[in-house]
Amino acid sequence: MIQAISPFQMQSVKESQNQDVQNNNQTQQTSFSDFLTQSINEVNSMQVKSDQMTAALAKGKNVQLQDVMIATEKASVTMLATIEIRNKAVEAYQEMMRMQM
Repeated sequence: MIQAISPFQMQSVKESQNQDVQNNNQTQQTSFSDFLTQSINEVNSMQVKSDQMTAALAKGKNVQLQDVMIATEKASVTMLATIEIRNKAVEAYQEMMRMQM
């Protein structure tokens, strides 16, 4: 059973807790950054795949038209979703900047 805790021990515990919180915040920031980068890379890869399939179809290679159309629509939808997310983020930022403190 603990009889007493010195002020030095309390300060040490608080510093340890603060360091844990800072480490968790850094991990979350890195995770969001990684998520954002991965999402943008996925949109880009869909665009590239669509372009490659369209070029292959134009050259007369063995590519089905429906596969090209599906890839093109997927790329289009993901690009539009990305643009809308960006617009909402900019809109939220502008709204926060208008707030009075």
